[in-house]
Amino acid sequence: MSDETPGAAGAGTDLREVRAQLLAAGCTPEELDRAERDGTLPLLAVERLLVDEPAVHDLEDVARRTGLRPDQVQHLWRSLGYPVPRPGELAFTDTDVELLAEVSRAVAGDVAPTELVLQMSRVIGSSMARIAAAQVDVISAGAAGEPRPGVLGATEVTDDRIVRAARALLPIVPRVLAVAWRRHLQAAARRRLTLAEAGGGQLGVVGFADMVGFTALSQQLTRDELAGVVDQFERLTFDVVTAHGGRVVKMIGDEVMFTVDAPRAAAEIALALVEGGRRDDQVSDMRVGLAYGPLIEREGDLYGPVVNLASRITAIAFPGTVVVDAGLREHMAGDPGYVLRTMRPRYLKDIGRVKLWVLRRAGPPEDRFAARRRALREAAPARVEPGDDDAAAG
Repeated sequence: MSDETPGAAGAGTDLREVRAQLLAAGCTPEELDRAERDGTLPLLAVERLLVDEPAVHDLEDVARRTGLRPDQVQHLWRSLGYPVPRPGELAFTDTDVELLAEVSRAVAGDVAPTELVLQMSRVIGSSMARIAAAQVDVISAGAAGEPRPGVLGATEVTDDRIVRAARALLPIVPRVLAVAWRRHLQAAARRRLTLAEAGGGQLGVVGFADMVGFTALSQQLTRDELAGVVDQFERLTFDVVTAHGGRVVKMIGDEVMFTVDAPRAAAEIALALVEGGRRDDQVSDMRVGLAYGPLIEREGDLYGPVVNLASRITAIAFPGTVVVDAGLREHMAGDPGYVLRTMRPRYLKDIGRVKLWVLRRAGPPEDRFAARRRALREAAPARVEPGDDDAAAG
């Protein structure tokens, strides 16, 4: 009787099938052997097999078949994030030509203006590039003979398991993208409808949260350990922000930018992030800056003075604290669940001197001596003005 388990036998079959397909696609046995030694066989399979039609058209041919000028094809291709092909280079498949022909008809029929097409191409291209990069990160974990700890589970991740997972999951991705796009489109339309019904411009809270000491930490950890820290930070921030009705705008290395309409929800997000950072041994202390006011939204990103203010506030906040601007303080005053403690006015780059507040949860009643002792301890490191509490309970 063979010692090989049914699961292992199935995995070996998958790997043999992939090798056979790669040989049929033009790979040499030497290339496949080298890829197996380097741990890059799953990547080679994605690169050679995922797009199963050859590139048979050059730029001039595409222009002739679609009715677009060569410079229009180049502009569209570049907006999607692809390098512009050299003259005579066969870079376009039949599917590419069909898609570009549809775009040409939409532009010619004045259904979609050229600028709108280019704008949507940029957004789609950048979003798809990030999704693809994340998938490749998972598939290529542990390449070049490095260990593959727990990318697809608690057990060791082998080529066999990677190939099986890729074959099972990659075909599902287009459906997931379609469903997720519809749901996010619905949510975005709902937000705009709410703004239209309320009248006026978009108002809301922008927050930044970053891990304190991340640069120093990155010098002490291995690449895999650092990736684990970043992954845990992303999981924590996405879970907290979405749980309170907010939206993660973007991740910027060791920092997250988020937005939410309601000031109280923003306070809960910020405090939960700080508290989560304290509890999680894998994530260093966080600091959060919040600002409230008019926002400019374009292609899912936010712009304007409020965004700049929130970013600058975060940069001067101390580890484990939430610092807010006057706009948010005005909306939080009177809420018994929070305490706002005045900070000394600070000079913020490109903004000037502003008054800020440290936001905390309201704790249980204390005797006046305990409150004073705590205020004295915190006055120096937090640069807090004792005795100028803005306690919501009065």
